[in-house]
Amino acid sequence: MQKSFFKLTMLATLILGVSACSGDNKTTDDSAASSDAKAAKTLLYCSEGSPAGFDPAQYTAGTDFDASAYPIYNGLVQFKRDGTEVQPGLAESWDISEDGKTYTFNLRKGVKFGKTDYFTPSRDFNADDLIFTLERLTNPDFEFNKAYPAEFPYSVGMGLPDIISNIEKVDDYTVKVTLSETNAPFLQNLAMPFAYINSAEYADKLMASGNAADLNTKPVGTGPFVFTSYQKDAQIRYTKNPDYWDKDNIYIDNLVFVITKDSAVRAQKVQAGECHVSAYPKPAEIESVKKSGKVTVLDQPGFNVGYVGYNVEKPKLSDLKVRQALDMAINKDAIINAVYQSEGLKATNPMPPTQWGYDESLKDAPYDVEKAKALIKEAGADNMSIDLWYMPVQRPYNPNAKLMAEMLQADWAKIGVNTKLVTYEWGEYLKRAAKGEPDVILAGWTGDNGDPDNWLGSLLSCDAVGGNNYSRWCNKDFDNLVMKARQVTNQDERVNDYVQAQQIFKEQLPWTTMAHSVVTVFTAPNVVDFKISPLGAVRFDGVKVE
Repeated sequence: MQKSFFKLTMLATLILGVSACSGDNKTTDDSAASSDAKAAKTLLYCSEGSPAGFDPAQYTAGTDFDASAYPIYNGLVQFKRDGTEVQPGLAESWDISEDGKTYTFNLRKGVKFGKTDYFTPSRDFNADDLIFTLERLTNPDFEFNKAYPAEFPYSVGMGLPDIISNIEKVDDYTVKVTLSETNAPFLQNLAMPFAYINSAEYADKLMASGNAADLNTKPVGTGPFVFTSYQKDAQIRYTKNPDYWDKDNIYIDNLVFVITKDSAVRAQKVQAGECHVSAYPKPAEIESVKKSGKVTVLDQPGFNVGYVGYNVEKPKLSDLKVRQALDMAINKDAIINAVYQSEGLKATNPMPPTQWGYDESLKDAPYDVEKAKALIKEAGADNMSIDLWYMPVQRPYNPNAKLMAEMLQADWAKIGVNTKLVTYEWGEYLKRAAKGEPDVILAGWTGDNGDPDNWLGSLLSCDAVGGNNYSRWCNKDFDNLVMKARQVTNQDERVNDYVQAQQIFKEQLPWTTMAHSVVTVFTAPNVVDFKISPLGAVRFDGVKVE
């Protein structure tokens, strides 16, 4: 433990020393920088990939939210670190009208935006910032959206532009949001990182200087840390926000994301004392790390699903018989044993069994190569060729996408389907997937808010085509059930709608659901109170380094 702590301290000193001496031509006394770094509490997180950007409104991947939303920003409301319970964030309290359509948010006073070398705020957080954030997410004609056109897949996928009918500033610290219809998961949706709050003052400054796009590369928020610098595929640096409104819950002075794409290297770095925290290991690495005795291994059942998505807009995959054939030809047990080992549970539904509203009656079709061959022949798809996209990174719902892709390729070869494997850099992969380029895609999801709508609506609704609905499946019967469930607050009624929707999903097979995985995180022995979030967040508020 002492050796590991020494290595981490020296690495932190080196990183901080480089930071202090680069970028602005300032001179720094090396011994002073070294002394300061040793005295400061620095946490090094071995992250799995580079974020696509630092504006969480534009993205849907955990890699992006971990690097942007959680360290830099706050939500109006937020989830507990280790749960799905909504708690106050930048709103101290809220009132909901009897008809469920009007939300009045009472905002927290005295909240400071982080000061950076590119922006010094002149005022505290207030209603203008909330209004700016919501208008940007819902109004395509909003002035800032003209200066910096961007896509907001989460907001659109949840129908927020249609649901939010009016945003009213009552006073500087009170905002009233009126909905066009009752929306049961609305508060949970606002707690998600895509809706975290931007600075309207900063946005005005960027527009005035013609640099509106800097919102995505030079972020400013009210969060626990202030963005310092980013080197793609290398590291991201943050410092503690000295004016943070909840600063008594922040015990880290410097936070560094050490971007390390190879999971085996991440595991080695934690064991060698070169990182404090590492997530998303491959199952084979977990036993080795446990045996080393040098690392604390945290794990819990994952609130996630990994799946094979079929793009139904592709002529060869629009035929249900073809999708059924591909599904029945998959030796799911063999793939789960190889890819997840003891860390995966076979998935039948598009959401995990721990999610309320889960339909326990659904069953997978049997693994049947001969029947799959017959279905392919009936569909006239003999010797069909398809592209199968696999993720370039480890995710909690799929620790080894390349191996899964190779096994699927072998399974489908048995029924005469020729499969070409394709991958891209993670950000490019997601962008192309949203545009509908893949024939078949390996993807997955970790629940964001504890509501069934987050799975069925966000991933499979018609509104989500062009966003997170990579299968581009738009079934009106399914969609009507999901939309109806949003508009009622009685949970029994909602469950009934979601059960019917899952049955349609299983009949129509836009996906083959593969697995729900166990989530594992490695921490150094001197890391205290790191929590695994059921919602997939990697957060460092409340975490200590002793």
